[in-house]
Amino acid sequence: MQAVSPTFSCDLKPMIQTNLTAKIARYSHVNRNRVSVRCSYKSESFSFPNGVGSSRADWQSSCAILASKVASAENSSSITGSLAGQVAAVNGHSNDSVNLSLVPSNTQNGKPGLIQPLTNTDLSPAPSHGSTLRVAYQGVPGAYSEAAAGKAYPKSEAIPCDQFDVAFQAVELWIADRAVLPVENSLGGSIHRNYDLLLRHRLHIVGEVQIPVHHCLLALPGVRPDCVRRVISHPQALAQTEGSLNKLTPKAAIEAFHDTAAAAEYIASNNLRDTAAVASARAAELYGLQILADGIQDDAGNVTRFLMLARDPIIPRTDRPFKTSIVFAAQEREGTSVLFKVLSAFAFRNISLTKIESRPHQNCPVRVVGDGGVGTAKQFEYTFYVDFEASMAEARAQNALSEVQEYTSFLRVLGSYPMDMSPWSTSPSEDA
Repeated sequence: MQAVSPTFSCDLKPMIQTNLTAKIARYSHVNRNRVSVRCSYKSESFSFPNGVGSSRADWQSSCAILASKVASAENSSSITGSLAGQVAAVNGHSNDSVNLSLVPSNTQNGKPGLIQPLTNTDLSPAPSHGSTLRVAYQGVPGAYSEAAAGKAYPKSEAIPCDQFDVAFQAVELWIADRAVLPVENSLGGSIHRNYDLLLRHRLHIVGEVQIPVHHCLLALPGVRPDCVRRVISHPQALAQTEGSLNKLTPKAAIEAFHDTAAAAEYIASNNLRDTAAVASARAAELYGLQILADGIQDDAGNVTRFLMLARDPIIPRTDRPFKTSIVFAAQEREGTSVLFKVLSAFAFRNISLTKIESRPHQNCPVRVVGDGGVGTAKQFEYTFYVDFEASMAEARAQNALSEVQEYTSFLRVLGSYPMDMSPWSTSPSEDA
């Protein structure tokens, strides 16, 4: 492992679990393709239009996070110290001493089973950074998130996590190098939990990947569709296959489960011959289930967008299409009227917006308006997430955010990253 640049101090915690390498080696039957990476960062020089940043450190301090005016006043130390302080001020997040470790795999008939998800209870000091790129995702093997992680990083070690926030912590604590998490579905809409976690944690968006959702109806071998009395899956998967399920299993009860692949695993582990699951074809292969019906999604254009997250941002470029994601809150007493001014800043510079999402302000969700003479009222306060098609290496994007910052109490760039331009199809080989 090469020495880390002073600008990027890794400050890893001591590794207590000396057998971690052996544990990961036991999981190699799940992910056979590996690629070596190094925990090192070079202080390469970069030049941007409009004089923004001459090094990676300059880019981090100038563009990775545009801190609130309050945070900027309170945090005026060194580049690294100021950056960390500003993030904490913006997020209201303190990095407690909570660590994660890998859970030993199950054994089936004396043979190692599938890798088990990380949970919040698996707490131990973080291991030192290994040589294999490790990617955290939410769910169990066979989930669509695993397919997204494989598309984003084809030669990597996939690490399942039982919750979204565990995947964030796994990257922050160096358990994993990247996280690939869903943020929106073309039919189900936004996944609000992950938008809230983006603001709460200190990770950067470094890419995106889109996965077509190809649902299958799965059951134990020998089970016929007319024998199914219950269908379980994630609520969104059930909603996306409602029409097909009414035809295939009209008498079955529909029950929500926390994950599509976990529903398939539950049926297999409990030998439930009256229950079917809506999940991917890969889940059927992993858990020994048969596919009763293939491609049962009601809408063929069902796509989920995932974000690739890392501890450090990437350097934005202009040689390919880029997207930038920001989050901001309006100045006090300005309310949602600020949104019009923000949108005007982008429209004036011909910057296309691809996403606008509002979430309740975490620190101040409600404020009181009015005066004592006529009474008072309560008004909701929001933070706004915006995606726009431009790179932070472009002067127009920099100028737009400079104007936006005048109307906001805080503004944070979550990431400036390449757009996913790869073609996709609805065939099962592409998504599972």
